[in-house]
Amino acid sequence: MTNGDASNEHLDFLEKQLKQQDTKIAELGGYATSGIYGGQQQDSNLIMWQLELDNILERIEHLLRGDIVKVDKDENVTYEVPKDKSLIILNSYGVQLIMNVTSFYLNRNTILSTYADNRINEILYDLGNELADVIYINYEKMGMDTIEKKSRHEILILNILHTIESAYNRALGGGERDSLRSARVVTESLSPGGRFPQQYGLQRKRHRGGFLNPRNWQF
Repeated sequence: MTNGDASNEHLDFLEKQLKQQDTKIAELGGYATSGIYGGQQQDSNLIMWQLELDNILERIEHLLRGDIVKVDKDENVTYEVPKDKSLIILNSYGVQLIMNVTSFYLNRNTILSTYADNRINEILYDLGNELADVIYINYEKMGMDTIEKKSRHEILILNILHTIESAYNRALGGGERDSLRSARVVTESLSPGGRFPQQYGLQRKRHRGGFLNPRNWQF
């Protein structure tokens, strides 16, 4: 074997090693970006889930209608009308009346506000009294046309108040807003400017000439 052949083999070996190194770097870059951007997507989904109250309102409406919650083997939730009509204490008018009131309190404006504990108690106290008066005056029009249905109006009011209280507790001291702000700061710190691979040099320009071109020796 001539010196020229040996040199060529050595260069081929070095070129192969360089390609293997490039492959490893590219894999690391892919893992890093998938972790960063995957985390961003998860954070985004979490924020949307935190602010989305439509599913809560939908569940409340079904429960007010007396629907029975069913969960299948795939954990899909469905609602069924009960066969026992005595479980339905409100008619469509009653359900809509309660939902109109509830919707004023269960919204993003509520959970992204800042409330003190005593103010939350005042709101719930006033709402409880007003709901009791509305139901007392309109109970027949709302579908409570039997003694059995009338006897359940107190637990109905408590259920509504407790649900609304949970929403206001998320805004206690601005907790929900601070939580979302912290999540955003963490996400931005993990991916400054959305250019993680380029910033940390996980991608490298390749020029013509292979290993023999000094411009390809930069890391």
